[in-house]
Amino acid sequence: MKAISTAQHNSVISLLNEGYSQHQIKAKTDLGKGTISRISKEVDGNKENNLGGRPSKLSARDKQSIVRQIKSGKLENAVEATQFINGIIPNPVTPQTVRNALKESGFYSATKKKTPLLKGAHHIQCLQFAKYHENWTVEDWKRILWTDETKINRIGSDGKAYSWKEKGEPLSDRTTSPTVKHGGGGNLMVWGCMRWNGVGKLIEVQGNMDKVQYCEILEDGVQESFEKLEMVDGKWYFQQDNDPKHMSGLATQ
Repeated sequence: MKAISTAQHNSVISLLNEGYSQHQIKAKTDLGKGTISRISKEVDGNKENNLGGRPSKLSARDKQSIVRQIKSGKLENAVEATQFINGIIPNPVTPQTVRNALKESGFYSATKKKTPLLKGAHHIQCLQFAKYHENWTVEDWKRILWTDETKINRIGSDGKAYSWKEKGEPLSDRTTSPTVKHGGGGNLMVWGCMRWNGVGKLIEVQGNMDKVQYCEILEDGVQESFEKLEMVDGKWYFQQDNDPKHMSGLATQ
């Protein structure tokens, strides 16, 4: 292969970096196709081997330490992880550096899903409920009137919490935010119900609901909802949760 000068070599590299094709470069330089192809491979190889940018301020061990703290639930976000790692390494880093390290390790920032605040006894009861209804058919489930209360914010929201998750990671205490039911403030509390074929009556809760108001809501909403949803004949189920107002002696009676 005929040797080319340094100037010709640099000219080909410059044209390649500017986006010219090998055919266009051949026309501009009168160099052979094989020569241009060889220089192009050298440029591509250098791009693969040189990622550019400054070396990471975090070593592989530092990144592993951050990941362990996040996965254990001891740290919730990049800001806390930054404070943790800056207490160990000599040269402090920014939260963005920690975020980049987490992304390199396969994590991404996700909104914490809200889940009920369940105790051990609740888990046992949920399992018992599931086993009792394990063999229920679709027709069995169609006979249920599901009821509950919910809070609707008039303005704004309760906000979002974020956690770092790995792809495919299941829900856990670390990636969820426990919630409890509450009312008041700038929101509206309502009682509602539904069946497989539609929704029943919606009733506004006045102030803080007690067992007396709950019974009034049932008297006002349940029978009408049964009729609206064509639950007038046969065996039907009224479903509620174990809220103390729901399980009071007055409501049970």
